Order: sequence, then C-alpha cells, then structure tokens
Amino acid sequence: MAEDRIRIDKWLWQARFCKTRSLSAELVSAGKLRLNGARMAKPGHVVGPGDVLTFPQGAAIRVVRVLACGMRRGPAPEARALYEDLAPAPQADANGA
Repeated sequence: MAEDRIRIDKWLWQARFCKTRSLSAELVSAGKLRLNGARMAKPGHVVGPGDVLTFPQGAAIRVVRVLACGMRRGPAPEARALYEDLAPAPQADANGA
C-alpha cells in the first residue's frame, strides 16, 4: 500500500517538526537525522509506522516512533497523532525550576 510509507522530509513537515519542507530536507541532507539508528542523508528515503527517528530540535534531541504517515499537514492535535515521543520527560533541577 503506498499510503503506509512516506518521504522523511515530508513526514517531518506534516508532523510539524519543521516549519517548511525545505527545512526538513536540509535537516536530513545535513546528516542530522537517524532512522532506526542509521544516519540518513537523503530526504527522499521513506519511513513508515514503527520506524524510530532521532534528530535535533532546538537544544533538545527528539526521539519519536512513527505511528502513521498522514495525508496532509493539519492542525497540531492531528500532527501529534502521527508519532509517539520516546524521549524521557525533562527532569526539574534541584531548585525545582
């Protein structure tokens, strides 16, 4: 089925990790994304449900499991349904801040 796989750059854009598809393609092309632990450099590589992506976003490292490919770049609640966040929750420092 064609709908169960999608280009990495398009998925990152649809899941709202990147503001534009060009930025998501640059992220992958720069070798900053890992797919199931392997470094990717081609934005055209496809991903599907069950794949794990690791990439930087701001000062944080994101680790997400692809749950669905999606059909469009929709609102944030729709985008959150495309992935499961696997990164541990940030811990408060000793001062409670």
